[in-house]
Amino acid sequence: MTKNKKIVRYRKPFHLNIGVIVFGIILIYIMFYMYSYFTSTYTSMYEVVQGRIAVNNSYTGLALREEQVITCNDTGSINYYVKEASKVGAGDLIYSVDTDGAIAKQINLANEDSSILNTENLEQIQHMISEYSGKYQSESFYEVYTFKNDLNAEISEALSMNALNSISDEVLWAEGNSTFHKGNAIRDGIVVYYTDGFEDVTVDSFTPDMFNKANYTKNNLKDKSNIEASNPVYKLITSENWNLVIPINQDTSRQLQKYSTVRLRFKKDNTVLRASFTILEKEGNEYLVVSMTNSMIRFATDRFIEVEILFDEESGLKIPNSSIIEKNFYIIPMEYFQKGNNSSAAGIVIHRVDKNGNITEDFVTPTIYFTTETGYYVDSENLFAGDKIIKPDSSETYIVHETGKLEGVYCINKGYAVFKQIDIIYQNAEYSIIRSGTDYGVDLYDHIALDGSTIVEDTIINE
Repeated sequence: MTKNKKIVRYRKPFHLNIGVIVFGIILIYIMFYMYSYFTSTYTSMYEVVQGRIAVNNSYTGLALREEQVITCNDTGSINYYVKEASKVGAGDLIYSVDTDGAIAKQINLANEDSSILNTENLEQIQHMISEYSGKYQSESFYEVYTFKNDLNAEISEALSMNALNSISDEVLWAEGNSTFHKGNAIRDGIVVYYTDGFEDVTVDSFTPDMFNKANYTKNNLKDKSNIEASNPVYKLITSENWNLVIPINQDTSRQLQKYSTVRLRFKKDNTVLRASFTILEKEGNEYLVVSMTNSMIRFATDRFIEVEILFDEESGLKIPNSSIIEKNFYIIPMEYFQKGNNSSAAGIVIHRVDKNGNITEDFVTPTIYFTTETGYYVDSENLFAGDKIIKPDSSETYIVHETGKLEGVYCINKGYAVFKQIDIIYQNAEYSIIRSGTDYGVDLYDHIALDGSTIVEDTIINE
């Protein structure tokens, strides 16, 4: 019997491998996710926070006053009897000129002998020292030098006057021989002993180049012991009214628009003063002109004055300037809004005629972004220029045409961009402080687009 050698291959039954299927699905998902990641545009987000910006600005102002330069009538040795930045009355003795030098020599010798100070002089000097000691603070040590100069001037004035009185007979004889001449104040005012060429400059006549200190020259009239006839001998400031002209930047100018007065801190003595002001524009630059009626005597010897413009700390919601954009809206009068379609939302009835002449009246509820006393700012989603809006319970109509711009940001809380208007309180180079709690505005902890210029409204946002 012959054996059958035919062999039949055994086929294994097909088994579905769930693990392979799952792995394949995961692989496809990962590949799709990676493709989406590298091809999608991502938006950087900023969370709105409570913030504040302390607004203090340091500037140098140009002091403009009513000043009168007095010239000398004689030539000779000069002595002064009034310390600088002192008030004088008409007729008060300010200086003397000795043409032969005899009287002046005696006065100068007397200035070296403090023993001739009388009781009144010593009491005045003691009062100055006590007053300064009482208000001295270590953080204002720089004021010691100012006090030293004031004290020296007080002593020199007292010594000169005492010396002049002690040789009254010689003075009368010299006056009779026209070799000694007294210079009395021509009117009341504040005496200063310098000139700089700015005496006749006013708010109307100043120029931008005057603020360049490199070109400024101050002529000290007390530097010389001799004087020539017709030369300036002293200067009188004849009014307490004065102006401080301060070059300012656009941010400061904008911030000042909402104020009627301004607070200044004078760095010289750290005092604070509030005064009225105006803003002038000259040759493309803006200037703050502060008008004051007091405190002038403290700065009578200064032409340039260092100040800080003090604003209150501005607080509100803090956002980056890069988020801010402008958007155009239609402005619709309030009286054309009504409620309809069983909704509490305010809307308008639009009267339209299609190309076939068919008339439709549609009730739409446009999104309101801002409210004025007379109208609403709405977007163009359901409106077009030229649309006719019907006034409720009336035959009056309004043609959509008026537009206005709003500043705002794109809010991305819901995963898509929604415009929200903002009210800027203060703005510097990087951030803005906006008012919180405004209608249709931004709230604390809202998420907004960091760069508003890259956003398309109502699009899905990938963060």
